[in-house]
Amino acid sequence: MDKSHLEAGIKKALEYKGKRKFRQSLELIINTRSVNFSKPENRLKLNIVLPSGLGKIVKVAVFGDESIVRDAKAAGADLTILPTQIEEYTDHKKLSDLASNYILLAHPKMMSLVAKNFGQYLGKKGKLPTPIIGKVSEFVNRARRTVRIRTKGKYLPTLQTMVGTEDLDVPSLVENCMSVYSKVVSKVSEGNIKSVYVKLTMGKSVKI
Repeated sequence: MDKSHLEAGIKKALEYKGKRKFRQSLELIINTRSVNFSKPENRLKLNIVLPSGLGKIVKVAVFGDESIVRDAKAAGADLTILPTQIEEYTDHKKLSDLASNYILLAHPKMMSLVAKNFGQYLGKKGKLPTPIIGKVSEFVNRARRTVRIRTKGKYLPTLQTMVGTEDLDVPSLVENCMSVYSKVVSKVSEGNIKSVYVKLTMGKSVKI
């Protein structure tokens, strides 16, 4: 994908933002061909760290023991959940809030407990926690800049994710788009990319 074409497309997409009562997201849409996502070996499950971040506050929740929770709080995690607090979040309202509004991280020793209590619900939402293997602070900081791409449902040949908000400058949005595109291409090959579009939440799609 040519950077200059991408930059021009993003600028055009931003022209359609109009006056909204909320901050719109910029979406990158990648249409594929000749890839059968119904086959398990072709399905995508990507966590992509955006070099310029998302341009908005992203809340992070961490499941862990007292040591992990202490480190997570020091790193600025918005919510921490100890093993003894798991049952509190089996309440549908709290669980829905977790899935909708937080990036979830968990110490490996907590993964089985999280899966037992929330696995079916979070799995359907594509929001199962990412295991923390290494420094907690690094995972919390990365989570704030990470987007996910999952093939699911009817395994349609379209991949879509947020790459930032309208508040980010164009060069930052370009770099974020290129990072996502490169990651997808590494999995499906560039020859299987049919078309690429960018659009704001309420804006028109612009073909790159």
